[in-house]
Amino acid sequence: MTAPKTMPRLAIEDLSAISLRDGNRPILRRVSLDVGLGEVHGLVGESGAGKSTIAKAILGIIPSQVRIAGGKIGFEGRDLLTLSGSALRAVLGRDIALVPQDPTTALNPSRRIDAQMTDGLRLKRGLSAKEARLRAHSLLEEVQIRDPDRVLASYPHQLSGGMRQRVLIAAAFGLEPKLVIADEPTTALDVTVQKQILRLIRALQERHGTSVLFVSHDLGVVAKICDRVTVLYMGKVVEQGATAAVLAAPRHAYTKALLAANPRYDRPDTGLEPTPPEVITALRAEIAAFDAGSGEARDG
Repeated sequence: MTAPKTMPRLAIEDLSAISLRDGNRPILRRVSLDVGLGEVHGLVGESGAGKSTIAKAILGIIPSQVRIAGGKIGFEGRDLLTLSGSALRAVLGRDIALVPQDPTTALNPSRRIDAQMTDGLRLKRGLSAKEARLRAHSLLEEVQIRDPDRVLASYPHQLSGGMRQRVLIAAAFGLEPKLVIADEPTTALDVTVQKQILRLIRALQERHGTSVLFVSHDLGVVAKICDRVTVLYMGKVVEQGATAAVLAAPRHAYTKALLAANPRYDRPDTGLEPTPPEVITALRAEIAAFDAGSGEARDG
C-alpha cells in the first residue's frame, strides 16, 4: 500500500500577476512551486525575474500597481489570497516570518534592539514584558551573538551589518513560525559573513524543523543551503528540481547561463561568461509564445 503524500507547507499554484502601471504587462506567469515540511526551497533568477513579487504575494504586501491575476497560495490547506486582512495578519509573524534583504534599512533606527525584538514576541506569542526580554536574550545567544545584553541595549547603527542580520534572523525564527521567507538575506554582506549567515540559517532551520523559501539571484548561494530550487525568468518557471541534480545537469539554457556567470573559486583562472545573446533571444521568444497561448498579456 502506497503511503499518502504529505501536504506541502506552502503550495503555490498557477500564480499570475500583472503590472497595472505598464499596461497590464505580465510579471508572474502561472508560477507553481511548493515548499515541503522542513525543506529549504531556493527561488532564483536575475533582478526583475519576479522573485520578490512572489514573496510579497505570500506576505500580502503586493504594491497597488500590481494585481494578482490568478492562482492560489496554499498554506497548510488555506489559500492566503482569500483571507481577510485580519485573518492574514494573524498568520503573518506567528506562522510565516520574513528575513528581509537589507539589515541596514529593515530595523527602525530610532528604537533599541530590545524593543524591536520584544514587540513581536509580546504581540504574536503573548509573552509578558519580562518573558519577552528573556526570550530575546536567549535568541541572540542562539544566533551566536556574544554579548546579548549590549546588543539589546544598542541602536541598529551601533551594530555591524552581520550583527544586524543576526538580529533579524533571531527575530524571525524566535516567533517559531512554520515558514520563513528569506529574501536575499546575504546580499548586503561580505563573503565571509555571508558564509556564516548561511550556516546559521541552515542550523536554525534544522533545529526548529522550519520550512524556508530562500530567495536569491546567486546559484552559488543556493547550492550551499537549498534542498530544491526553482529557476525563474521574467516571471516564468524555466526549471525546477533537486538542487544537486539541477546544478549537476541543468536542462534549460538559462540555468546553464546562470551557472556560467557564477564565480568559481575552485577555478580562479576561469572567467565569467555573460548570457549569450542567442539564449536571451530564445527566452524572449519562449515568453512571447507562452503569453500568446495563455492570453495573460491581454488579461485585465
